[in-house]
Amino acid sequence: MALSMIQFSYKSDNVMKLLKNPEDRSTAVKQLIEKLGGKLLAFYYSYGEYDGLIIVDMPDQTSGLAATMASFASGGTSRLKTTILISVDEALVAMKEASGLKLEQPKG
Repeated sequence: MALSMIQFSYKSDNVMKLLKNPEDRSTAVKQLIEKLGGKLLAFYYSYGEYDGLIIVDMPDQTSGLAATMASFASGGTSRLKTTILISVDEALVAMKEASGLKLEQPKG
């Protein structure tokens, strides 16, 4: 599975709709993620650069990209930012693989 954090910002007209008629948007997001074979692990609102974030576990990166594209294409968000999440175990494997490698520097 592929873990991702997706940060989002709503368009102002969608914020107005939510103020007029508050609703739990995590339900619609969960349905979209599950249609792609994934799981919605967390949904949080925030203030600052983004209005909220979700953490999803998708079958693969392609499904994660499909979820992001479908969300953006729906027209309700103005910005999306996806961050791939790496577990500690995966990071340890990467550290071991990288330990014997060295990038040759420019000869200048």
